Amino acid sequence: MAVSKGICESLTDKEIISKSLEQVEYFACLYDRYEPRFQRYIQKISVCSREEANDILQDAFIKIWKNLNNYDDGLKLSSWLYRIVHNETISFCRKKRSYGKSNVVEIDNSNLINLAEEQPDEIDPEEKYFLTHQVLDQLELKYREVLILKFLEKMSYDEISDVLKIPEGTVAIRINRAKKVFIKLADKQNISFIG
Repeated sequence: MAVSKGICESLTDKEIISKSLEQVEYFACLYDRYEPRFQRYIQKISVCSREEANDILQDAFIKIWKNLNNYDDGLKLSSWLYRIVHNETISFCRKKRSYGKSNVVEIDNSNLINLAEEQPDEIDPEEKYFLTHQVLDQLELKYREVLILKFLEKMSYDEISDVLKIPEGTVAIRINRAKKVFIKLADKQNISFIG
């Protein structure tokens, strides 16, 4: 028996986990709550079609289900889930690279404009999006992923630390370095986010 959308929406993450351990039908609530967010995240940090992103997501949710008993409720659930989805995505990218496929990341999200928020808003938003996308695609994965988690997924340093399994200090350093590399790459290409 499927759980109604209304019931799912009324439950907290912890209640969904608890009920999922008793009745498998409640796991669909967790999937429905996080699927759109994870779908976007996978496509932001990897080169994959929608179908490949669906496969990655399916594999991630299978791992989530298998490890549900091991979830540490001292950890924020969304961070734990993101970590699993992130690891599945990175594994996919590594497999794809080992088969000689491109490792260029295509990011299709208008929120990329947020990465240039610290600059005055005198440039056309569509142009800013395109230019931000162009520079972001050139960053190393370790820099791209922290910028995506911080500015697009709006995560705190603590949450990013949980997802990437690195200390908060390392998160702060990577974000700082990523911003500097982002600006250098933009400058090198004569891209300015100032009118």
